[in-house]
Amino acid sequence: MTIPGITRLDAAEAQAGGQERPFSKAVRGGDFVFVSGQVPTRDGEVVHGNIATQTEVVIENLKEVLALAGCTLEHVVKVGVWLDDARDFSSFNAVFKKHFSIAPPARSTVESPLMVDAKVEMDVVAYCPQNG
Repeated sequence: MTIPGITRLDAAEAQAGGQERPFSKAVRGGDFVFVSGQVPTRDGEVVHGNIATQTEVVIENLKEVLALAGCTLEHVVKVGVWLDDARDFSSFNAVFKKHFSIAPPARSTVESPLMVDAKVEMDVVAYCPQNG
């Protein structure tokens, strides 16, 4: 079913083992782009490393998905963050600040158990007008 004004941008890749994941990487609704939660994966596998390493991978994944809609991190207005361990908060913030230093978006951060070996997950909402 197609709804005018809503565009689904690329289905999520299969996870390790080939199991399909039933969601879009992002959905554009008018001038807003909603990016699904990104975890520190490459080719369906979690990248091992500390919170700084995993946060860098997550932000790179976010950039790739935003690019599908013609957006960048500068268009991000809201970020949701899940940390597996609240003790990683300061180290996470150091990496986050590096990428969102000039005009930081609104943000929520919570501690929550995540999928195996992931220390961080992020989703974003971007305001990215289609005509300009």
